Amino acid sequence: MTAEQRLRELAIQLPPPPPAGGNYRPYRRSGNQLFLAGVISIAQNGDSWQGQVGDSRTIEEGYAAARLCALNVLATLREITGSLDAISQLLYLGGYVNAVAGFDASPQVINGASDLFIEVLGEAGQHARAAIAVAGLPKNATVEIQTIVELKA
Repeated sequence: MTAEQRLRELAIQLPPPPPAGGNYRPYRRSGNQLFLAGVISIAQNGDSWQGQVGDSRTIEEGYAAARLCALNVLATLREITGSLDAISQLLYLGGYVNAVAGFDASPQVINGASDLFIEVLGEAGQHARAAIAVAGLPKNATVEIQTIVELKA
């Protein structure tokens, strides 16, 4: 089953791709690799997760915020390539969790993105990653992720 077919089977609607939030490009291509800029847990369709995990947000809400970030990445990838089926594999995911000092559950939060990528991309969605707690993110977003993707030749 292709990624586009999985998306339909799971009844997942992608949000509009997020615009750049500053003086940078949303992605850069080098050969068959796409390096995507960080995307936060705020979508153009009004979906939004803001606030710190461990304060105003729970781990479960952080998981949902990471999932929204992954949806934003998939929307960006579809806009760039025309189809998620152009993806060979997700190589790397850098995950940042807006969390209180001493927060040690960043991996559980970032699983929201990792799980969605595997649901939609299957084996190609498995990736190397980092999951890091930080003191703040742009627009007080709960999560931000960065990805590196390899496209099919």
